[in-house]
Amino acid sequence: MTAPAGRIRSLDALRGLAVCGIMLVNTWQHTRAHRGPTSIDWVMTNLFQSRFYPIFSFLFGIGFALFLRSARERAERPHRVLLRRLAVLAAFGAAHRLVNSGDVLLPYAALGAFLLLPAAVLPAPAVLLLGAGTTAVALIGGEPYVLIAALFLLGLATVEYGGQERRPGPAAFAAAVVVTVPLTWWWNHGPPGGGVYQAAALTGAAAYASGFLLLARRTGRASLFEALGRMALTNYLTGTAVILLAMPILVRDGTGTAIVAVSGVTVAAQAAFSRWWLARHRYGPLEWVWRSATWWRPVPNGQTGGRDECCPVPDTDRARPQGEPGGRP
Repeated sequence: MTAPAGRIRSLDALRGLAVCGIMLVNTWQHTRAHRGPTSIDWVMTNLFQSRFYPIFSFLFGIGFALFLRSARERAERPHRVLLRRLAVLAAFGAAHRLVNSGDVLLPYAALGAFLLLPAAVLPAPAVLLLGAGTTAVALIGGEPYVLIAALFLLGLATVEYGGQERRPGPAAFAAAVVVTVPLTWWWNHGPPGGGVYQAAALTGAAAYASGFLLLARRTGRASLFEALGRMALTNYLTGTAVILLAMPILVRDGTGTAIVAVSGVTVAAQAAFSRWWLARHRYGPLEWVWRSATWWRPVPNGQTGGRDECCPVPDTDRARPQGEPGGRP
């Protein structure tokens, strides 16, 4: 499996990490109303809940900016292309919401249309200032969707400043951990109110993300997560289907072991399938539908043959005929 040219592989891998965490948290949350307390609840609440959607939200802002950059090069009216992309995402979300009231795709699409599209015409300093101000409002008020909006804007600003390929160092990871620990303690034991929980979620997400990127850089073993991240839409929606099918097992388990087992088996199966699929196709099944509907025509999805004209840069390894230098043998 190789990534298409122009993709930022570390961001795909980070998105894959978020997919894993969201699967675990969603499985746990789906069972809470149908069972009593379990030994896993404290761990999920303090170490995992709300730690992965900030990563996903920040990456959504980055992905939006990168797609807009591509659309500006490929279409006369890039904002119309972006609106179609968001409309298709909203359709996925509306269908998903019929079986999962906690769907995030529909609100993500709405925030993208009403927030990111207007913000994309602003100068980079204004976007950064707006994102920082919205973050402050979210941390004071404790509203999760305000924090999501803030992270969308900060992701957009990151691309405007060319920071999407920069990697956090050990100091960033250490700082995030040092701040997260007392914030989590405060949320559990301190006076209620304010956005302490949101602050702990944000810094916890930063700790997970920076630690993961440091570990991936040192070991060079991020390809498993990269495949999951490139098929994030497919994996997110199929994860819900697995949870609903496994509910009889999940609610009968009083220890929480089934939550971890179902999540782990599902993610492992998704990772294996994603690697197998991406060895043969450019995009995941639902990602291909999303992209084709966005551009109003089927886009190439094979690993050989003509390149995808809607891709921001040439698929150099796949576009050259056999026998050309750099092409496939």
